[in-house]
Amino acid sequence: MAASVRVCCALRLTVGGASVRNIVGAVQVSQWASRASATSLQRNPALPLIPATAWQQTRHGSFFNKLTAEELWKGVLAESGAGGRKGRGKRTKRKLKKDLSRGQHFGEGRGGFLWPGLNAPVIKDKILQTITRRDESEQQAVQAELVHQRDEWEKKRRTKIKRQRGWTGHSYGGISLGPPDPGPNGETYEDFDSRVIELKNVFNMTAKEGRKRSVSCLVAVGNGNGSAGFALGKAADRITALRKAKNRAIHYLYYIERYNNHTIYHDIESKFKRTTLRLKKQNKGYGLHCHRAIITLCKLIGIQDMYCKVEGSVNLLNITRALFTGLANQETHQMLADRKQLHVIEFKSDCGPLPIVVGSPKDGVRPDPEPTDEIPNTRLHWDDVRAAQGIKRSIWAGVKRTIW
Repeated sequence: MAASVRVCCALRLTVGGASVRNIVGAVQVSQWASRASATSLQRNPALPLIPATAWQQTRHGSFFNKLTAEELWKGVLAESGAGGRKGRGKRTKRKLKKDLSRGQHFGEGRGGFLWPGLNAPVIKDKILQTITRRDESEQQAVQAELVHQRDEWEKKRRTKIKRQRGWTGHSYGGISLGPPDPGPNGETYEDFDSRVIELKNVFNMTAKEGRKRSVSCLVAVGNGNGSAGFALGKAADRITALRKAKNRAIHYLYYIERYNNHTIYHDIESKFKRTTLRLKKQNKGYGLHCHRAIITLCKLIGIQDMYCKVEGSVNLLNITRALFTGLANQETHQMLADRKQLHVIEFKSDCGPLPIVVGSPKDGVRPDPEPTDEIPNTRLHWDDVRAAQGIKRSIWAGVKRTIW
């Protein structure tokens, strides 16, 4: 009853009630197995002469090697499925995707083998490399460096970094985020600094998921030398939203002209939606007497002396847009000289009555003088008119009247 069976695929073999499974794909039943079955038949004559043999085919594939990494992460993070579409667990702690390959190097192991193409170059000095192995001392040094690196990561993860104080102790406004991340071509922005202008939670009501929470932030970047910009970033978590806004703002830069690198060229009135800004030029040493968001933006731009009055809505996005619009559209002395075709002069207190020419037209001065009867198109504010005329406020304006 000698029997030899060879199976070329993954099968499950059952002989006399015993199960033998070979995943490799080759199963050998030897003479010993046949003799053992014959002996069992002699002791138990009631059993059939031919043992019951069941063949069941199995697959090499499984749940883990059929799905991609993205599909597996979606299952772990519950980003799909009926529960995710209906908003199940939306108020629980949000799970984040982890980089399981962090600290791992393809081809590295405890054996210290060097595999060309994985952890060693394929060609070195024009010679095709083969599989080699490190020395024991070198392998110990590599393992020690890997352990040290993991300890540093763990220490850094547990270390609580004290957040820089912004405008207040509990708000993110005014906090520095450092320079933007390097670009895809290797360009760096070490001269730039980024500041948070606004950070808030926004919600979107959907039919299936209900109230979806997101983080929206407004970040401005600047180098303190006339180049600045701002952008909005939105994401599910705070860190991602800040990073997106910071890296996006560097692609939307304005160049702001500054008078003597410390103030604006002239008084500006800028309006965006329901927000109106009145900017006034000031002498050196005056400082920044403005809204706290405008002070932060002026420091990023490089403006040191300016007065600004905010009228209407104090929405931070509207203030930012109105400020950049007004500063980008200001008229420099050279632009004014080219438009008027006249010399632009300036009087300074330290120079007395001597005028200083600050701008000359490129195409030359026009022969006829400027008409004197021309009415300047200047919008006057009642507060400025009263201050110029010396009109005082009524002594009864602040008196609280008793209602009888």
